[in-house]
Amino acid sequence: MSLALQYFKALSDETRLRLIHVLNRHELSVNELVSILEMGQSRVSRHLKILTGAGLLTSRRDGLWVFYSAAAEGDGRAFLDAVTPFVTTDMVLQADLDMAQKIIEERALKTRQFFNAIAEDWDELNREVLGGFDLAGAVSEAMPQCETAVDLGCGTGSVIERMLQRSQQVIGVDGSPRMLELARRRFVEGAERVSLRIGELDHLPLRDGEADFASINMVLHHLSDPGVALGEIRRVLRLGGQLMVTDFDRHDNERMRSDYGDRWLGFEGVQLEGLLREAGFTVRECRRQGVAKGLALHLMLAEKTQQ
Repeated sequence: MSLALQYFKALSDETRLRLIHVLNRHELSVNELVSILEMGQSRVSRHLKILTGAGLLTSRRDGLWVFYSAAAEGDGRAFLDAVTPFVTTDMVLQADLDMAQKIIEERALKTRQFFNAIAEDWDELNREVLGGFDLAGAVSEAMPQCETAVDLGCGTGSVIERMLQRSQQVIGVDGSPRMLELARRRFVEGAERVSLRIGELDHLPLRDGEADFASINMVLHHLSDPGVALGEIRRVLRLGGQLMVTDFDRHDNERMRSDYGDRWLGFEGVQLEGLLREAGFTVRECRRQGVAKGLALHLMLAEKTQQ
C-alpha cells in the first residue's frame, strides 16, 4: 500500500506528469527541461527531486551535468508502464514532446557545425589526445580479411587508410560535409575502393547486412543516445560480422566538452559492454589503453551472433 501511495502522490501534479511524459521518451538535462517547461530551474529541480525520490526517475551525473530519464526497470518501470496508457497526449504534452525533439535535433546540428569548423585541425587534435597510441593500427589488427568494412564517424579518413589493407572495399560515414571533403582528398588514388557517405549514425546510409566489419572510434561519446547508433550498426552488419568500438574510459575533464565537442565524459567499461549487449552484440574482447591528457580508451571487439 505504501509503495502505491508513493507513486500516485509523486504523479499527482501536472508539472510532474509533464516531466514523466517527456522523460519516458528522452534523456534530458535540467537546463533542457527548463526550456521545455518554460519554468524556473528551482521549480523544475524540486519536481525532479520528488520524482527521483519516488523511484520514477533516474539521474545520471556526467561531470558538471546531470541528466534525467524515466526509470528503466524495477517497480517504478512497472508502475509507469501501467499508467502510461491512461495519459492522453493533449496539446501541452504534445508541445513538450515537440520541444524535446527540437532540442535533440539542435544537439545534432551543433555537433555537425562543431566538426565542420575544426575539420582542418582534427587530425592534430586527435594526436594530442592519443599521444603515441596507434589507433588506426589497433583497428586494422582487429580486422579479419573481408570484402566490405565500414568506419563510422570516419572524420578525415585516417582509419580507413589502414582498413584498406584488409578489406576490398571500405565505406566511410560521417555527418560533417567538411570532414568528408578532406577524406576525399586523402583518397584521390584508389578512390574506387572507398565509398564516402554523409549520414547520421542513428540512421546509417547502408543496407541491412552490407558490411562484414565495422569500427566506431571515439565517436559514441559525442552522441545523445549511443545505444541507438549501436543498434543501427548491428543492422548493417552481416550475421557473424564484427564491430570494433574504441571510446574513452570515464573521466572528469570538462575541457573535452569545449575542445572536442564531447557530450559524454567517457564510459565505464561495464557500461560500454552493457550498451553493446543491449544492442544485440556478443562482446569477444576488451582491453584498456592509456593515452594522453590523463585519459584512457576502452577497445572492445564484439560480434553479431544472432540475426
